[in-house]
Amino acid sequence: MFSRLRLTNFKAWKDTGDVALRPVTMLLGTNSSGKSSLIQSLLLLKQTAQSPDRSIHLNLGGDETDDLYDFGGFENVLRQGSRTRQFGIALDFHNAGDLRVPDGHFECSYGQTSAGAVVVQSLVLGTGRRAFRAVRRDRGTFSVYVDRESQPRGKGRHLAPERSIALPAEALALLGADGQLAQDLSLSLRRALENIAYLGPLRRKPERDYTWNKSNPGGIGSDGHRAVDVLLASALLKGEEQAQVIDGVSHWLSRMRLADRLEVRQEGRSNRYALIVRRDGTVSNLHDVGIGISQVLPVLAVAHFAPRGSAILLEEPEIHLHPQAQAVLAELFVEVSRERGVQFLVETHSEHLFRRMQTLLAAETATPEDCAMYFVERESGAARMRALHLDRFGRVGNWPEGFFGDALGETREQARLMFERRRREAG
Repeated sequence: MFSRLRLTNFKAWKDTGDVALRPVTMLLGTNSSGKSSLIQSLLLLKQTAQSPDRSIHLNLGGDETDDLYDFGGFENVLRQGSRTRQFGIALDFHNAGDLRVPDGHFECSYGQTSAGAVVVQSLVLGTGRRAFRAVRRDRGTFSVYVDRESQPRGKGRHLAPERSIALPAEALALLGADGQLAQDLSLSLRRALENIAYLGPLRRKPERDYTWNKSNPGGIGSDGHRAVDVLLASALLKGEEQAQVIDGVSHWLSRMRLADRLEVRQEGRSNRYALIVRRDGTVSNLHDVGIGISQVLPVLAVAHFAPRGSAILLEEPEIHLHPQAQAVLAELFVEVSRERGVQFLVETHSEHLFRRMQTLLAAETATPEDCAMYFVERESGAARMRALHLDRFGRVGNWPEGFFGDALGETREQARLMFERRRREAG
């Protein structure tokens, strides 16, 4: 999981400043304001960490099979109009399962060679105790430092960082007794990045039945296409952990008043299965019910399937849901993050979701320490972030102008028009 994120010269952002990430973090704001860039920065590091090429500095994507996002080239990531030819990503990470390195800090800046390759300019990996730096020098050589040492432990091309997040074996050897700590930091960071689960705003439409090869999938896919495999495995594989997924999904479908229960039905003796929705005494194929259920299924599935300690990144989880169901999503994020030890980073346009989060704070179901909310907007062509200050009653102390429209203004205008029409009709 992650507790802080900072971007510099990254896409729409000149400098986000330190963005505190909580168990539930919500990103709100106008379209094309820069909200998605915050999520994309984490996806960029994840797909780099998972690259089969250890020597790569940054995987900008392009492989539709393995990559989460296609960033294009260096110019597509670098903020337009930037005076420097470098962009940076920094974050603080926490891995509850790693007692040796529970907390760590990562900071990396990237530039471009004359040949067009994206390369690390500087890398910092640290804890509260120590910090390790790799700095790029002339002609692709790197110098490795510990803490604030003025003299490097070594120089050379062979000391180039691997996948942005690790020092090579040669550098670890130079660090002596500190080498193990540097390696533990890299492994902890890699684990945190690999445990990112991402669901984008565009999801697959439901089918009438599905083929299942009786395996447990590793993830749900950025468009949710593996969510059905997750649900089938949960219903058909024997094991308490698997069963918790479909039981949890059914529970929240009921809370949202979308269905009483979700079930799996085998089509004869084939390897094809249908998802069955039970509601108010009726039984329907998922294909035959409203699109909202199929679109929220991946959201509910990943919330219960992602491993403990995961960061779950969601874009527009409320898509195609009616207002009451959108509001219940806030309850899902608060309760599941607490019960399962996962983290939600959510980009949303839903006023109903936001309002319910305010209510949860007022009801003391959630605390200001549980959630962070940010409003993102464009100002003079650049992204600007405002941390919303919510008190323990859910009240916003710095409400942005035009936030979610002007409901009170619309009510006034309707009343004015009503009285105006009545005067005209009265003669």
